[in-house]
Amino acid sequence: MHGVIDRQARQLGRLVDDLLDVSRITTGRIVLRREPIDLRAALASAVEAVQPLVDASRHTFSAALPEAPVWLDGDATRLAQVFLNILSNAVKYTPHGGRIALDVRMDAGQVLVEVQDNGIGLEPQLVPRMFDMFVQGHRVGDHAQGGLGIGLSLSKQLVALHGGSIEAHSSGAGRGTRVVVRLPALAGAARAVAAHAAPDQLAGAGRRVMVVDDNVDAANTLAASLEFVGHAVRTFYSGEAALADAARWKPDVAILDIGMPGMNGHDLARGLRALGLPLRLIALTGWGQEHDLTSARAAGFDEHRTKPVDLADLMAAIAHEQDTLLKAS
Repeated sequence: MHGVIDRQARQLGRLVDDLLDVSRITTGRIVLRREPIDLRAALASAVEAVQPLVDASRHTFSAALPEAPVWLDGDATRLAQVFLNILSNAVKYTPHGGRIALDVRMDAGQVLVEVQDNGIGLEPQLVPRMFDMFVQGHRVGDHAQGGLGIGLSLSKQLVALHGGSIEAHSSGAGRGTRVVVRLPALAGAARAVAAHAAPDQLAGAGRRVMVVDDNVDAANTLAASLEFVGHAVRTFYSGEAALADAARWKPDVAILDIGMPGMNGHDLARGLRALGLPLRLIALTGWGQEHDLTSARAAGFDEHRTKPVDLADLMAAIAHEQDTLLKAS
């Protein structure tokens, strides 16, 4: 029963996340956190996530990735989401024991990523509509349930936000499908990466980090993760308690929830700034619209991250030495 609950909760979470992302894109509220990235890392993340589905379907999966870095100006999390959607789609529409191949190559200043399967293919009339909202083909095997037909539409829009394109090809029913994503390569990649490279996950370890969140489980989990990589952490469940301790402990970094009862995150940020401490303030919150970023900036925050946060990204924000004001999630 635990397994059933876990699988269904995860599936529901994915559906809600996709719907929220579609809403954000439609209303122009989605913000890419772009930086020089090695596309291979985003692809590896997607492959890792889809591997259990590949194994369960007894597919043969192959990946041809370049040995050298493939630099893009992009949002690594969003690109991993794109390729996870594409790979998951290939798994769903390929009968058990099928073949799925991932290939990456350069072409005239663009990066081409191809996902080829030998699955059920597409009828000619479905090919032009494959990336439309709520369009679904007939699934096979155990994948007859789940999904709303919005993953590929979302992927198309995310790729477009990166200045790229996505297209599908199929020779017909039963003859497999090939999906091609084109993304602009990063010009002057070596120079850009040298100037903007994100610090190593463990860079800056050993700092004094204050975690403040009225959600006890969330605060404790984050604190344990930070301690694991070598930071000294103090955890508080209210703004008042954190402010009372800050002048004595003198933290290097404070990670603050915003929507706390009593003294909220904005009030706490102002109070910490008033102490004159040279600390880095990071907002970690469920509120991520443009006016929320504006409010955080006015309160004195250096960075803004929305929950759930990518831990490696948060480590990078902690390690950053200068103010890179408010990169929105």
